[in-house]
Amino acid sequence: MQKHEFFVDMTCEGCSGAVTRVLNKLQGVKFDIDLPNKKVFIESEQSVEVLIETLKKTGKTVTYIGPK
Repeated sequence: MQKHEFFVDMTCEGCSGAVTRVLNKLQGVKFDIDLPNKKVFIESEQSVEVLIETLKKTGKTVTYIGPK
């Protein structure tokens, strides 16, 4: 499984909750949210494009940082 790092413009627990909700809808995804640094680490077989589109469903700014 590939591990990817993303910047997601989260400012509060509600934001990280939204990220958790959208990622839980994907199959076979493990993730960690680093709210103070606005980072999301995702381990998944999904393509980066699918992960970005999924994260964008939160309405937050999403930037792919790179593989971890």
